[in-house]
Amino acid sequence: MAVIAAISGTPAALAAKAATATIPIVFAIGGDPVAPGLVARLDQPGGNVTGVTFYTSPLMAKRLELLRELAPNAGTVAVLVNKDSPASLLEGTNAQAAAQAFGVQTQILNASNEEHIDDAFTAITRNRIGALLVSADPLFFSNRDKLVELCARHAVPASYADHEYAEVGGLFSYGASRADAYRQAGIYVGRILKGEKPGNLPVVLPTKFEFVINLKTAKALALVVPLTLQASADEVIE
Repeated sequence: MAVIAAISGTPAALAAKAATATIPIVFAIGGDPVAPGLVARLDQPGGNVTGVTFYTSPLMAKRLELLRELAPNAGTVAVLVNKDSPASLLEGTNAQAAAQAFGVQTQILNASNEEHIDDAFTAITRNRIGALLVSADPLFFSNRDKLVELCARHAVPASYADHEYAEVGGLFSYGASRADAYRQAGIYVGRILKGEKPGNLPVVLPTKFEFVINLKTAKALALVVPLTLQASADEVIE
């Protein structure tokens, strides 16, 4: 028996599903698998598809909360989204809802290619935006060095979903552990190869989260990182 592992995002998983209704598919994605039609339900996926979701959108509220704690005087917070990605747009919507609850003003900045990222930072400077939430989108992840460099150049505190951003100089990251998600996807591949049906395997939700702070970047931005926040981090980069 063969199994397709679609672990590079929702578009790849949807393409795999469109290609076959018989070969089992195991996905690893950041968004809701029900909304785009990958599975019928989380608990009973049905069909030939199941997998793991990082569920990045619901974490925007936590990332905003941490950003406010690290940069309390930021004022307006921009949210960088990929307008061509429904999952990224949903993160923007969730961030705005969380900001409203916190009494924080937000501005959505759209970028669907590398050039648009430069345009977003032009808007950040023009509008005197004090901080930035970067949605968990493959476009931004592949341009993480550029994003981190632009944030440093413009002295903008920023929050990211993946620890790789903090490792290359981003202020902090908070998100579900991708390594754990890929491990769970691998477990499902093994179970299917042993005869289990993907439609009977519930979609796995994240249970392990990673919080990484870059103290060197915080110092460069003249931000004070509370000791309690440092103690709660999974990794502190000095």
